[in-house]
Amino acid sequence: MRLTPPKDQPNEGHPWRWVIIALIFSGTLINYIDRQTVSVLAPVLCKDLHLSNTQYGAIGSFFLFTYALSMWLWGGVFDRIGNRLGYAFAISIWSIAEIAHTAVRGLGSLSLVRGLLGLGEAGNWPGATRTVAAWFTPRQRALGMGIANAGASIGPALAPPLIIALQLAYGWRVTFAAAGLLGFLWLVIWLPLYPKEAKIIIIEPQEAAVPWRTLFSHRAMWGIVIARFLGDPIWWLYLNWLPKYLSDVRHFSLQQIGAFAWVPFLFAAAGALFGGWFSGFLIDRGLSVNAARKIAITFATLLLPAGIIGAWSNSPYVALAWFSVTLFGFQFWVSNVQTLASDFFPVGAVGSIAGFSGTAAGLGAMILTFLTGWVVDHFSYTPMLITAGILGPASTLALFILSGKIRKIDILPKA
Repeated sequence: MRLTPPKDQPNEGHPWRWVIIALIFSGTLINYIDRQTVSVLAPVLCKDLHLSNTQYGAIGSFFLFTYALSMWLWGGVFDRIGNRLGYAFAISIWSIAEIAHTAVRGLGSLSLVRGLLGLGEAGNWPGATRTVAAWFTPRQRALGMGIANAGASIGPALAPPLIIALQLAYGWRVTFAAAGLLGFLWLVIWLPLYPKEAKIIIIEPQEAAVPWRTLFSHRAMWGIVIARFLGDPIWWLYLNWLPKYLSDVRHFSLQQIGAFAWVPFLFAAAGALFGGWFSGFLIDRGLSVNAARKIAITFATLLLPAGIIGAWSNSPYVALAWFSVTLFGFQFWVSNVQTLASDFFPVGAVGSIAGFSGTAAGLGAMILTFLTGWVVDHFSYTPMLITAGILGPASTLALFILSGKIRKIDILPKA
């Protein structure tokens, strides 16, 4: 079955947008299960492959290096070939890479397949941002991004119990193969359901891609990019290191990691959904897009330093509670920040801006991930949890200073 929104009916009243966002949610969920497999299995992999914390951090940084540098590429790909084929290419690459983890033998081969995984997985966020911009009105876009971001949180929440159960039953090589097959199952649903027609954008007319030099001249774009560079490393710190932190510092067994490591990510999913809903709620109450987004982003920013308290907590369960507050706040924050590209710019620019900001986010996360490995080997996790707590307010401050008032910028070429 395939359905294209009728050309005389706005997307806001068309139910097919919920089918599309459900597919984006599930694709994002699979994306995060695939990337979390190494993180959840870090205690086992580091032992079996004889990896230090610094080497483990380097592997994570290699993933983020290819992930970051290919974000801008995927933004252009989606703007040129569309969402349907763009997703098909991206998820095929990352699923093949995930399955290839079954053949790793050490630091070099694991770094290689992680790099390939990063290349494919980078396509998810430019695709999600562009798809939401195409199918949702400004009032609903933060909710749409919130649903997509919920996949980024529920994926890591499902990953620990699912991956550890597979590891205990079949070993880590079979676990990677099973995770990789999920992407191909998703494609079997995506390709028949997503419309083939070129002009599916009803909220705003189909537009040509905006030249990059035009985008680079706008402070709003740089505000989004720098905010992601400073803010996203918070998420990646917990995504990459939480299972290992629980093992190294809180002395959790593999079974305990499976039982408890999912909790902060469940709160993150709630933050994504509530953050996406909240700014739309404020707009419905008469606030401008500018006021609604800034209130939502400011509220979330106040929650981001909570992980600092967790670092000093004696109880591992109290620490997990504070980490949950941080991740709730982060997904609340990023669901609104990711929406800003479509708040400021036309649809023809959204994929590229999502790519640029995703590249910045990946580079920031790469630096913090590698630094974390070195700091943990020489000191402890505490300095990095403090650093993450400071980065949240810094990112929002940079965003507000550079972006100014949130409003639509007319940058389309004149006919």
